[in-house]
Amino acid sequence: MSELIVIGYDDPEVAERAFATVQELQRDYVVHLNGLAVVSVDADGRTHVDTTSRLVGVSAASGALWGAIFGILFLLPGVGLLTGAALGGLVGKLSKSGVDDRFRRQVGDLLTPGAAALVIMASKVTDDKFTVAMQPHGGTVLKTSLSDQDEKELTDQLAGPQ
Repeated sequence: MSELIVIGYDDPEVAERAFATVQELQRDYVVHLNGLAVVSVDADGRTHVDTTSRLVGVSAASGALWGAIFGILFLLPGVGLLTGAALGGLVGKLSKSGVDDRFRRQVGDLLTPGAAALVIMASKVTDDKFTVAMQPHGGTVLKTSLSDQDEKELTDQLAGPQ
């Protein structure tokens, strides 16, 4: 089971500090990351992404899944339209697994000009320690889960025909 956690902040600098905290939590084995990024929106409404490429233990499959979820959440806002069989199938699968239009709208509502969001995909989170460590940063928390079966099906779909 993976957790997808999005924490919205009014100040991108706070999101950057929270990003560093999550990296420390990974080093301390409080969280096992499959993906981590800060998404910010500038005054002109343009989206910027800051991510780390050095996530220990991230497989190609979980990296592909992270990329797909990330793209659907942030880079393809109009994905509800028919976008081709493969992408349409993936979007449909994600919708059934918790990353639905409602969740995407909530994430979009966090990202107003001047704001930022910390996006975390983790296969393990020690909730009590994670919550205590993240509390000083504040923010608006959105969370959904992907079951192991959903993850496997999504990863298989991303891999395409063998």
